[in-house]
Amino acid sequence: METGSRDVVSHMVKQGKIIYVFTSALNPGNKEMGDHLVKHGDGVKDVAFTVENCDFLVEVNADSRERGAVIIKESHVVEDKFGRVKLAVLQTYGDTTHTFVERTGYSGLFLPGFHAPLFCNPFLAKLPSGKLDFIDHVVGNQPDHEMVPIVEWYQRNLLFHRYWSVDDKQLQTEYSALRSIVVANYEETVKMPINEPAIGKRKSQIQEYVEYYGSAGVQHIAMNTSDIITAVSKPHNLKERGMEFMAVPDTYYQQLKEKLKSSKVQIVEDINILEELKILVDYDDNDRPTVFLEVIQRHNHQDFGAGNFKSLFEAIEADQNARGNLIILTPNGTSEKL
Repeated sequence: METGSRDVVSHMVKQGKIIYVFTSALNPGNKEMGDHLVKHGDGVKDVAFTVENCDFLVEVNADSRERGAVIIKESHVVEDKFGRVKLAVLQTYGDTTHTFVERTGYSGLFLPGFHAPLFCNPFLAKLPSGKLDFIDHVVGNQPDHEMVPIVEWYQRNLLFHRYWSVDDKQLQTEYSALRSIVVANYEETVKMPINEPAIGKRKSQIQEYVEYYGSAGVQHIAMNTSDIITAVSKPHNLKERGMEFMAVPDTYYQQLKEKLKSSKVQIVEDINILEELKILVDYDDNDRPTVFLEVIQRHNHQDFGAGNFKSLFEAIEADQNARGNLIILTPNGTSEKL
C-alpha cells in the first residue's frame, strides 16, 4: 500500500538480467487472482518481453485477430517522474499471457509505480552470490495434439521461428514420452520450448502437469549461469540459500562416462563433482506438480539436448512415481491405478 495500490501487492526481485514479479491480493474477494490460484495452484501468469516497438507488435496481432490472437490490453502508457513505459498484454496458451514492455528512456528502478523497499533484510548482503545471469528459456506444457497449433501461433503472431525439435521416438523412457518444439525470436535471444505428451506405457509427466495445473501452462523457467558448480554447490550459493534440487539416477553418470570414452567432446568440469552435485551434462558429436526452476550452463552448445532432456524427464518421472501418478495407460488413452 506504500506505493498507492489498495488492491494488489507486487514485489520485484532481480539477479543479473533475471526479473521475477510476485503478485498477490491485498484484500479477500479478489476474484481474478483467487480463481487462478484455485484452478492452477502455483504457476506463472505472465511472461514479459522487452520490445523495441510495442505498437508494431500490437498491430501485427490486430491483423491476426481473425486467426486466433487475443489482445488483453491494447498498447498503453504508464508513467511517473522517471519517464514513460509503453505496455500491451497478449493472451497465449491456457491462461498465460505475454506482456510487451517498451521502456526506452525510462530511468526508474523497474516500472512506474514500483518503489525501492522501505526495509532491506541486512542478512541478505551476507549470503553468497547466486551466480545466475539471465533467463535461458521458458517451457510451456500443452495437452496432446496442441503443440503444433501453439508453435504456429508464435510463428504467426510473434514472428518467431522453429529453433529445435524432438519427437517421441527420440525422447522416451521405459514408461512415457514427449514431443517438443522450441521457438525463438529472430535474434534467438528468446527461446520458448513447447511440449506435449506422447502415448507410452504410463501417463507422461507432461500430461500429469496439464491435469494438475488445469490447462496448458509454464512448466519451468531455466536460468543461465556461467559457473554452475559454484552456483549450486554447498557451502556456497544456491544450496546455501536454501534451494533444493531434484535427484538424478546414478546410472546417468555411469552411462555418461561410457559415452565420453568414444566422444571427441572434452568435459571441462570434474565428472565426479558433477555427479556429487547431480548436475546433468549434454553435448552433440537437455506437492502439486506444476512450475519448477532449472539452472543451466552452456559451453558452446545452444541446443536443448535429447539426452539431457531424457535424463531430466526421468528425474521428474521418478518424482511422479513417488506421488503415485506414474499410472498405466489403457489402449484408449485413459488411465487406471496400479
